[in-house]
Amino acid sequence: MTFSKMLTSALAGVALLALAGPANADQLADIKAAGKIVTSVDMHFTPFGMVVDGKYEGLNKDLFDEVAKELGVEPVYQDIPWPAQLPGMEVKKFDIVTTAAAITPERLERYAFTLPVVYAPVGLIRAAGNNDIRKPEDIKGKVAGAIQGSTQAKKLRAFSDEIGGVDIREYGTIDEAYADLVAGRLDAVAGTLPILAYLVTKRPESFALLEPAEIGDPDYLAWVGRKDEDSASLMKAIDDAILKMTDDGRMKAIQEKWLGTYTELPREVPTK
Repeated sequence: MTFSKMLTSALAGVALLALAGPANADQLADIKAAGKIVTSVDMHFTPFGMVVDGKYEGLNKDLFDEVAKELGVEPVYQDIPWPAQLPGMEVKKFDIVTTAAAITPERLERYAFTLPVVYAPVGLIRAAGNNDIRKPEDIKGKVAGAIQGSTQAKKLRAFSDEIGGVDIREYGTIDEAYADLVAGRLDAVAGTLPILAYLVTKRPESFALLEPAEIGDPDYLAWVGRKDEDSASLMKAIDDAILKMTDDGRMKAIQEKWLGTYTELPREVPTK
């Protein structure tokens, strides 16, 4: 073979390698090599996540801090509004979403979910002084709010269809919905029931739960990752950490700390 032919063959091989891209890409290996895992959170979902005296804390943080320890890396939390989190994760702005999201069949088609980290049906609250609304059916013909693009908004729309119509407003953050509820611009807010129950215990002068508070089928919440081969090892490692925390009592202790109670969670990702 002549030198020119050898050079041409070598260059062709390099081109093929470049087109093939990196072999055996593995998100978990990359995270461990970097020594950190970057996650998006919404720090406006007390008691799951909040800022107190300038520091992020809550149930999600306590749980994921323990998971990061099991992975041997440092967690890096980025405060991002919920509507931007899943799109941001898909384009790899961060490694995983740890704003716990409802596991739904539609989301399972597009994303990978960890094992559930909390049981959280959708609930409704009203302003404490609004005695015209007591039970969920009383919001017929009224104005109710929920987070834009959330499972809570979806279930609120389904409930609206069921009872004959609700004027639904969607918000970028739950705090905006709470503010409009207090100001009288909303009659009710749909949200994750443990969050709403915590809010009512802290601010009974402003908010009250409807009785019963739940609407729709119950939900389990989990963290969300990318649904690709590169991410499979990371999601398995997180699931293994969650199971270890469940078995050694850390999951129970953290739930009781923030929710005042413990609910045993499925050891597999629910598919319905």
